[in-house]
Parts: sequence; structure tokens; C-alpha cells
Amino acid sequence: MKPDNAFNVAAKVLGGVFLAVALGTALVMNLNAPPSRAPSDAEGIVLAEGGAVVEIRDGESSDSAGRRLYDAGIIKSVLFWDALSRFEPGYIRTGVYRINLPASQIALHRILRQGRQELLRVTVPEGSTLRKTAAILEDAGVCDALSFLQAAEDPSLLEEYGVPGESMEGYLYPDTYLFEARYPAELAVRKMADTFFERIDGLSAGALAPAELYEKVTLASIIEREYRAADEAAAIAAVFQNRLKRGMRLESCATVEYVITEIQGRPHPRRLFNRDLDIQDPYNTYINGGLPPGPIAAPGSVALKAAFFPEDNDFLFFRLVDPASGRHYFSKNFDEHIAAGELLVKGNG
Repeated sequence: MKPDNAFNVAAKVLGGVFLAVALGTALVMNLNAPPSRAPSDAEGIVLAEGGAVVEIRDGESSDSAGRRLYDAGIIKSVLFWDALSRFEPGYIRTGVYRINLPASQIALHRILRQGRQELLRVTVPEGSTLRKTAAILEDAGVCDALSFLQAAEDPSLLEEYGVPGESMEGYLYPDTYLFEARYPAELAVRKMADTFFERIDGLSAGALAPAELYEKVTLASIIEREYRAADEAAAIAAVFQNRLKRGMRLESCATVEYVITEIQGRPHPRRLFNRDLDIQDPYNTYINGGLPPGPIAAPGSVALKAAFFPEDNDFLFFRLVDPASGRHYFSKNFDEHIAAGELLVKGNG
């Protein structure tokens, strides 16, 4: 081959390589750039001020996360996302991430792979009401209380979780959670509700219709606010069940306290008086038969188990007799109950 011809061939090959590199670089830059369409909420992804909050579920694959990011309009190409997952080492990590938008796919992928998230450790005690839970989350810097309460009363969310009441009261499991600062209120409600249904999975709750489960949760919430010693919870559950079967009023002090603190907005009483027991309200089980309209707090595992598996006894009354240990006296008739002592209220909660 003549030198001139060889030079021309080499030049064409080199030019082709440069062109291919240029086109490839342009393609990568195009796919890596944020999409032109406006982002929107998607499954596990909620838009927040200046960006979005993305939840990566336990065991979720990179492909699944990429598809959700694409559906939300946060990334432009699922294929490019998959390519990044193949060529960049490491797996995406479970967690909740706040992402500033717009952002490149490479930057997003690295954030999820490196697990860069700032989490707040928040404990919601057993027996907390929705209002108290909202205040706890607001004080911790997770989300504002009003937004949380609005999300917990969202009819579409109630329908999705099969809650027949007017709020998620009782269905947000009391536990220690890791939340990101300024976390969307709806996702906080969902996380706590998902935890609730996970925890009751072993109680044969799945076999119950929504209305039947609602009754169990309502009863569990009363038990939660009445028991002190865990080994007495099932006995207290039996007392309430026995009274319901006989058509007797529950006469739970906890329901009166709920009326006073959550409905009337007054401080928690140190003791109850006759005027308190006579308050006209559907939640007052001293004047109304059956269960109250809905749960009065978030029951924990002990109270839930007691509601599903009450003790087999004939007791119809119980009275707190030792505030220090939280022990109750159980009796089968009213005379024994009266003889047990002064009416005391479960400690301030």
C-alpha cells in the first residue's frame, strides 16, 4: 500500500474513532442529564421543597429503584441507569434519601450507592395518640404536626389501608424509627402504618374483615391505656370481653381520659371525679355501651396480643391498687370491686 493511501486510511480510522467517541460522549451526557419533563410523585417518592424524598426499600434492586425514579420523572433513561448499576461497583442501600433536583443520573446513583442520608432517631411510646405522635415528630424535626395529622386523616389513605374510621388513630405502630429531617408527613404515616400491619401479621389479623380488625385495635388501645404490668394485660382484656358479652358498659377510665385530653384539650387528670364520668361524649364508656367509636391510642405488642388472645377468666372488674408496681385487683362482683379501694387513674401519659 502506498504511503499516501496508508495515511488516508489511518486518518479515516482515527477520524471515525474520534467521531464515535464524540457521539458516545454526547449520548452519555444526554442520558445523564435530568429529563426535560417536570418531576412528580411516584411510588415511594414524594416531591419536597427543592427536590424529592426517595425511599429505597429493604432488599429492593437497583432496577426497581431506577424504574420508580423514571416514573417520577427524575431520571431520563432506565437503560442508562441499568448500565451504571453494571459498571459502577456497589449496591444501592436501603434508606430514605433527600435528593436535590435537578440532578444527574451518575450523581443520584452514587448517592444511593454510598448511602448518604441524615437520619433522626425518633421514639413514639406505646399508648401515644395521633396528636401526641404528631407533636413528637415535629419536636424531632421530622415533619410539622399539622401536616402529619392531615395525612393521618386523608380519606384516600384510610381507604388504601382498609381503616373504617376517620383517622389512622391506633394503626400507627409505636416504635423507634429513623426518619430524615423534613420528611414528608404522608410517608411518615405510611411508614408507621406499614410497621403496624407487619407486626400484627402473626396474630391472624389477616383473616379479619376491616371492621373486625378495627374492633380489635380499638379494644387493644383501651387495654394499652389501662394495663401497667405486662402479665396483667390478657386478664384486663378478658374483663372487657366478659363485660361486652354480658351487655355491661366497659367503664374504662382510659376512655374518659381520652375525652378530657384529646377531645376537650384539657390537661391529663391526676384522678377522675363523678363529673368526669358523666361527660356526654361517644367515647365515654361509662355512659355508652359497647366499644367507643374508634381507638384511643397506639397499642403496642402486649396490648395487641391481649386483645387477640384474652385470658380465660370470669372477672368483671379490676382496680389499680398499687401505683408503684402497677398491679390491679381483679374481682367477679361489684361488692369486691368497691372493697378494693379508692378509684385511681393510670399515671399521666
